[in-house]
Amino acid sequence: MEKSKVYFTDFRTKLGEGLPTKLKRLIKDAGINQIDMDNKLVAIKMHFGELGNLSYLRPNYARAVADIVKELGGKPFLTDCNTLYPGSRKNALEHLECAWENGFTPLSVGCPVIIGDGLKGTDDIAVPVIGGEYIKEAKIGHAIMDADVFISLTHFKGHEMTGFGGTIKNIGMGCGSRAGKKDQHINGKPHIIEEQCRGCLRCQRECANNGLFFDIEKKKMTINKENCVGCGRCLGACNFNAIEFASYAANGELNCRMAEYTKAVVDGRSCFHISLVIDVSPNCDCHSENDAPILPNLGMFASFDPLALDQACVDACLSAKPLPNSQLADNISKHDFKDHHDHFTNSTPESEWRTCLEHADKIGLGTREYELIVIK
Repeated sequence: MEKSKVYFTDFRTKLGEGLPTKLKRLIKDAGINQIDMDNKLVAIKMHFGELGNLSYLRPNYARAVADIVKELGGKPFLTDCNTLYPGSRKNALEHLECAWENGFTPLSVGCPVIIGDGLKGTDDIAVPVIGGEYIKEAKIGHAIMDADVFISLTHFKGHEMTGFGGTIKNIGMGCGSRAGKKDQHINGKPHIIEEQCRGCLRCQRECANNGLFFDIEKKKMTINKENCVGCGRCLGACNFNAIEFASYAANGELNCRMAEYTKAVVDGRSCFHISLVIDVSPNCDCHSENDAPILPNLGMFASFDPLALDQACVDACLSAKPLPNSQLADNISKHDFKDHHDHFTNSTPESEWRTCLEHADKIGLGTREYELIVIK
């Protein structure tokens, strides 16, 4: 396969040109204007950050991308899907309030902000995964699949399970509905936390398989294990966090499923991908806090190939020097430290990232071979 082109610029600026302007120049040089956006609906997928976290990408970068889309005649909207876990983004109302509090409003970013899988994370569509080994149909937020053009805007950082959170994670995990996130994270079937169940029956109305049974005496919902197919739609329907899954997939399998979900999102339509290696916290922006960066701010990358983009960002990170007073530096200083020659593994030894890129390559998501083109 021919090498993909990945465009890069650092965070140095000159008088009169701020970083958002430099980002605009980068994505123009990378060829975003090759996409026909005239009167097209354009989804810009990004992470709005959990409340309390300060390492997420600032709205200024989103505004820069939205401005370019509008210059090209497109109709942009920022989007993300609801989370599987309880937090400040588990339904659209709380998710939007979180986004607004973190600075993402139509006024600040120059376009609407839409939660891709609806009010409770149940507005999804089944998308075939061509060549999928783990996932045959991905459950993707409806609004994301309704868009004519898809752009990912990623904060590249560490991750406690997948080693790093890059473009593939932003798309694959981020575009999955709550049931889709369950598909990637979890094996098995749910159970009811009785003390949190209110007996409202809302979950039962979402079940298409008679997998839920209401115990009239206890006034609690129960799981019919024989009928339940483990689809996870009940999870999104519960307002009280009374339904949970306990059997989590191993990291390698999670990575493969995530790559397949990404392929479902991008196949068959115009896409463009941007990744900023900045504030490289050791954990995901889904945390309600962020630890000190483990690596320096390296730069902004853009490509039509999501896999080549992740590979380029990984290579840049692995070549960088760890920052002092960070989780990575603390681990390196331990007397029993085992050097994996990998900053992400050294930072979080229980994490694993290589299977994601290997599987993405295998299923034809892109190529790991790239030409790095530096923009000054």
